Amino acid sequence: MQRPLAASLLTAMLLTLAACSGAPEPPPKDTSAPTVPTGVTATAGSATTVHVMWSAATDDRAVTGYAVYRAGRKVRDLPATTLMTDVVGLAPATPHAFTVRARDAAGNVSPPSATVAATTLPADTEDRTPPTAPRVLRATADGSRAATLTWTPSRDDTRVTAYDVYQADTRVHTAPGTATTARVTGLRPGTAYAFTVRARDAAENSSPDSPRVELTTTPAPGAPPNTAPERLTATAAEGEITLTWTPPDTGAPVTHHELHLDGRFATTIVWGTTPPPGRATYTFPVQDPPGTRYTVTLRARLPDGTWGDFSAPRVVVVR
Repeated sequence: MQRPLAASLLTAMLLTLAACSGAPEPPPKDTSAPTVPTGVTATAGSATTVHVMWSAATDDRAVTGYAVYRAGRKVRDLPATTLMTDVVGLAPATPHAFTVRARDAAGNVSPPSATVAATTLPADTEDRTPPTAPRVLRATADGSRAATLTWTPSRDDTRVTAYDVYQADTRVHTAPGTATTARVTGLRPGTAYAFTVRARDAAENSSPDSPRVELTTTPAPGAPPNTAPERLTATAAEGEITLTWTPPDTGAPVTHHELHLDGRFATTIVWGTTPPPGRATYTFPVQDPPGTRYTVTLRARLPDGTWGDFSAPRVVVVR
């Protein structure tokens, strides 16, 4: 009678050891939805478009995207890094209602945001005259992650309906046509930025760019001084682009710079000998068709071998 009992105890012990030494249990299933997006606004930009913006939602893990709804029907799916969109193809002179919902990687979706409404403008297909460019653009760093822009109003033969704010060649904000100020958020601490503003009318005619304005956001507490190249210019000639800039003061000659085009590494600029004092110049060939646009940035290699901060970007058009 003892032998079966001992065998049973041995079997139980082996099963217990197997359970203890097995793979760890999977993490608990994510069932928590993101918070509701707040600060939702809707602004009519033309007879057929409405610009919708919102503030970022939060999640116990991570927000992975947003969906924009018009009258309860989804019209846009966007990544988590995008906090604005244009809803196009709308009927002119018509009220439209919008909501925004956030989602996470597990497919959990937030409740809809508060509903915001905007009425598209009357159609004017004969208007082919763009507004004048905004003037006297100024920018002030608002801490380490935001900036406030102000400008002088544009003029138009009908009326200005919106102002589009561009960081380099990317639109990052849209303000109503009655506004002369905008607050741009989502910036990085201690980073150089270049902004321009364009005016737009109801027929989607856009003005030329305003004068460019630059700023560097406030560094994070305890961060080292900014090491970005300064006063970068980019000039296009037939088949080539020439850059000039002032290298950062690092306490030693800067012999290497990295060139990035449209945010991607292009080449390393190396001086084989001691670099010339003052302004630096570099010319590189381009084979793209005329009208191709590039956003150019530079950063320097520091004496400790690491790469410094990026310069403020420049937009150049191939000739």
